[in-house]
Amino acid sequence: MKKIIVPVDFSEHSENALHVAAKLATKYNAEVLALHMLEMSDTMLTTSDGLQYEKAAYFYKLSEQKFETFLKKDYLKDVKVTPIIKHFKVFSEVNDVAQKNDADLIIMGSHGSSGFKEFFVGSNTERVVRNADIPVLVIKNKLKDINFESVVFACDFTEESINPYKNAIKMFEKMNSKIYMVYVNLPNERFKTSVEIEKSVVNFFTKAGTNLDRMNDVHYVSDYTVEEGVINFALKVGADIIAIPTHGKKGLAHFLEGSIGEDVANHANLPVITFKI
Repeated sequence: MKKIIVPVDFSEHSENALHVAAKLATKYNAEVLALHMLEMSDTMLTTSDGLQYEKAAYFYKLSEQKFETFLKKDYLKDVKVTPIIKHFKVFSEVNDVAQKNDADLIIMGSHGSSGFKEFFVGSNTERVVRNADIPVLVIKNKLKDINFESVVFACDFTEESINPYKNAIKMFEKMNSKIYMVYVNLPNERFKTSVEIEKSVVNFFTKAGTNLDRMNDVHYVSDYTVEEGVINFALKVGADIIAIPTHGKKGLAHFLEGSIGEDVANHANLPVITFKI
C-alpha cells in the first residue's frame, strides 16, 4: 500500500477517515492524498464573466486556508500528506484521481446510521463506492483501535467473487488479520442445503487456487436477510471490519443484489470495505 486517498469536506466525519488513513500510512509507509472537491457548476468554471471567475478563485483560496488548518493534527506529524483541490462537481470523479495517482485505497468518512435513515444510498459515499476501481473503506465513527484483527468477508462463493476475495486476502494477510468468510442462507427460493453450499465453496477455492484448508474459515448462517445475517455474524465473532464484493456501477454481487450491500454499510456500526468485482 503506497497511496491512500481521503476525500475531505473538513467535517468530523472526514477527520475520522483521515485518522484511519494516518494509522495505515504509518504502518505501510504510505502517502495520504487529502482530496477536497469544490463541486463548482459548469457555469462558474467555463464562464468568461469576471465576477464568476473571482468567485471560483475565492473558493479555491478559501479551501487552501481550510486545508492548512485542518491538516494541523498531531497524528499527521510523521505522515506524508499531499492536499489536492479539484473543481469536480460529483464524487464519482474521485476514481479519476485514484487512477491518475495510482492509489491503492480510498477511505471515506460518513454518517452513522443513528439519526439517518439512509446515509449511504444516494450519498457521496455511495457514488464513490459505485465508481471506484479500488477498495473503498467507509468509516462512520472515530475508531480507538485501527488494527482490523478480525475481518468478516461476505461471500456468495460464485466465480465473480474470486477476484474480490483474492484482493481482500492480500490486503488483510499483510495486517495479520483473522478472516471469517460468511454465507447467508435465506428462507426463500435461494435456500441451499449444506451439501449444495459446500460444493460451491469447494469449487470457489479450487478455481481461486486456494488451499482447501480455508474451508475452516467458512461459516454458513441462516437469517431473514443477508444484511442481518452478515451484521449479526460480525457481532457474534467480534469483528473489527466487514468486507463486501461489489460490482460498482452495475450493482452488487449476485447474492448481494439490490441494496443489500448498501444496507450493510448503512446499518453496521463497523467499518465496511468494498472490493470491486
